[in-house]
Amino acid sequence: MITKKIYLYFPKSETEKPIVYQLVKDYDLIVNIFRAKVTPEEEGYLSLEVTGTQENIDRAFAFLTTFDVVIHAGNKGVHWDESRCVHCGACVVHCPTAALSIIDRPTRTVGFNEESCVECLACIAACPFGACSSTF
Repeated sequence: MITKKIYLYFPKSETEKPIVYQLVKDYDLIVNIFRAKVTPEEEGYLSLEVTGTQENIDRAFAFLTTFDVVIHAGNKGVHWDESRCVHCGACVVHCPTAALSIIDRPTRTVGFNEESCVECLACIAACPFGACSSTF
Protein backbone atom coordinates (compact mmCIF):
# COMPACT_ATOMS: atom_id res chain seq x y z
CA MET A 1 0.00 0.00 0.00
CA ILE A 2 1.18 3.49 -0.85
CA THR A 3 -0.21 6.96 -0.19
CA LYS A 4 -0.21 9.86 -2.65
CA LYS A 5 -1.28 13.44 -2.15
CA ILE A 6 -3.34 14.90 -4.98
CA TYR A 7 -5.15 18.12 -5.78
CA LEU A 8 -8.12 18.11 -8.09
CA TYR A 9 -9.43 21.31 -9.67
CA PHE A 10 -12.97 21.13 -11.04
CA PRO A 11 -14.56 23.39 -13.65
CA LYS A 12 -18.29 24.10 -13.27
CA SER A 13 -19.13 21.23 -15.61
CA GLU A 14 -17.61 18.57 -13.35
CA THR A 15 -18.67 19.56 -9.82
CA GLU A 16 -21.83 17.44 -9.64
CA LYS A 17 -20.21 14.11 -10.53
CA PRO A 18 -19.54 11.48 -7.81
CA ILE A 19 -15.82 11.26 -8.54
CA VAL A 20 -14.59 10.60 -4.98
CA TYR A 21 -17.26 7.95 -4.48
CA GLN A 22 -15.96 6.17 -7.58
CA LEU A 23 -12.35 6.38 -6.37
CA VAL A 24 -13.40 4.51 -3.23
CA LYS A 25 -15.86 2.04 -4.76
CA ASP A 26 -14.38 1.24 -8.15
CA TYR A 27 -10.65 1.56 -7.38
CA ASP A 28 -10.58 0.34 -3.76
CA LEU A 29 -8.81 3.46 -2.50
CA ILE A 30 -8.84 4.93 0.98
CA VAL A 31 -9.48 8.65 0.59
CA ASN A 32 -8.59 11.27 3.19
CA ILE A 33 -9.93 14.72 2.25
CA PHE A 34 -7.90 17.59 3.71
CA ARG A 35 -9.66 20.53 2.12
CA ALA A 36 -12.53 20.84 -0.29
CA LYS A 37 -14.72 23.38 -1.97
CA VAL A 38 -16.91 21.73 -4.55
CA THR A 39 -20.16 23.59 -5.10
CA PRO A 40 -22.63 23.04 -7.95
CA GLU A 41 -22.31 25.63 -10.72
CA GLU A 42 -18.95 26.92 -9.41
CA GLU A 43 -15.33 25.95 -9.88
CA GLY A 44 -14.02 23.77 -7.07
CA TYR A 45 -11.04 21.93 -5.65
CA LEU A 46 -10.17 18.94 -3.49
CA SER A 47 -6.96 18.40 -1.56
CA LEU A 48 -6.74 14.75 -0.61
CA GLU A 49 -4.61 11.71 0.02
CA VAL A 50 -5.35 8.40 -1.63
CA THR A 51 -4.04 5.12 -0.26
CA GLY A 52 -4.04 1.85 -2.15
CA THR A 53 -1.95 -0.35 -4.37
CA GLN A 54 0.16 1.31 -7.05
CA GLU A 55 -1.94 -0.49 -9.66
CA ASN A 56 -5.25 0.84 -8.27
CA ILE A 57 -3.85 4.36 -7.92
CA ASP A 58 -2.62 4.27 -11.52
CA ARG A 59 -6.03 3.04 -12.69
CA ALA A 60 -7.76 5.76 -10.64
CA PHE A 61 -5.53 8.46 -12.17
CA ALA A 62 -6.40 7.15 -15.64
CA PHE A 63 -10.09 7.37 -14.66
CA LEU A 64 -9.62 10.97 -13.46
CA THR A 65 -8.17 11.96 -16.82
CA THR A 66 -11.50 11.08 -18.45
CA PHE A 67 -13.00 14.17 -16.78
CA ASP A 68 -12.26 17.82 -17.37
CA VAL A 69 -10.42 17.91 -14.03
CA VAL A 70 -6.93 19.31 -13.51
CA ILE A 71 -4.81 16.94 -11.44
CA HIS A 72 -1.71 17.93 -9.46
CA ALA A 73 0.04 15.12 -7.62
CA GLY A 74 2.76 15.16 -5.01
CA ASN A 75 3.13 18.81 -4.17
CA LYS A 76 1.70 21.09 -1.54
CA GLY A 77 -1.10 23.52 -2.24
CA VAL A 78 0.37 26.06 0.19
CA HIS A 79 3.56 27.89 -0.66
CA TRP A 80 5.75 29.93 1.69
CA ASP A 81 8.04 32.45 0.01
CA GLU A 82 10.90 33.04 2.42
CA SER A 83 12.08 36.05 0.44
CA ARG A 84 8.74 37.83 1.05
CA CYS A 85 8.62 36.90 4.75
CA VAL A 86 9.60 39.70 7.14
CA HIS A 87 9.44 37.31 10.12
CA CYS A 88 6.70 39.25 11.90
CA GLY A 89 5.19 35.99 13.21
CA ALA A 90 1.61 36.92 12.34
CA CYS A 91 1.11 33.55 10.65
CA VAL A 92 2.58 31.47 13.48
CA VAL A 93 -0.32 31.92 15.90
CA HIS A 94 -2.80 30.90 13.20
CA CYS A 95 -1.01 27.69 12.17
CA PRO A 96 -2.70 24.75 13.97
CA THR A 97 0.10 22.25 13.23
CA ALA A 98 3.12 24.55 13.79
CA ALA A 99 4.15 24.07 10.16
CA LEU A 100 4.95 27.78 10.41
CA SER A 101 6.91 28.43 13.58
CA ILE A 102 9.60 30.58 15.13
CA ILE A 103 12.72 28.52 14.51
CA ASP A 104 15.15 30.98 16.15
CA ARG A 105 13.82 32.90 19.15
CA PRO A 106 16.59 35.56 19.39
CA THR A 107 16.13 36.62 15.75
CA ARG A 108 12.41 35.70 15.59
CA THR A 109 13.09 33.85 12.34
CA VAL A 110 10.03 32.07 10.94
CA GLY A 111 10.42 28.70 9.25
CA PHE A 112 8.08 26.46 7.28
CA ASN A 113 7.90 22.66 7.65
CA GLU A 114 6.00 21.55 4.55
CA GLU A 115 5.46 18.03 5.91
CA SER A 116 3.47 19.39 8.88
CA CYS A 117 1.21 21.59 6.74
CA VAL A 118 -2.42 20.44 6.46
CA GLU A 119 -3.33 23.28 4.09
CA CYS A 120 -5.89 24.94 6.33
CA LEU A 121 -4.96 28.23 4.56
CA ALA A 122 -5.15 30.27 7.78
CA CYS A 123 -1.65 31.60 7.10
CA ILE A 124 -2.72 33.23 3.86
CA ALA A 125 -5.21 35.56 5.53
CA ALA A 126 -2.85 36.18 8.45
CA CYS A 127 0.21 37.20 6.41
CA PRO A 128 0.19 40.93 5.64
CA PHE A 129 3.16 40.58 3.24
CA GLY A 130 1.94 37.80 0.95
CA ALA A 131 4.64 35.31 1.94
CA CYS A 132 1.98 32.59 2.15
CA SER A 133 0.02 31.74 -0.97
CA SER A 134 -2.00 28.87 -2.37
CA THR A 135 -2.72 27.16 -5.64
CA PHE A 136 -6.38 26.91 -4.57
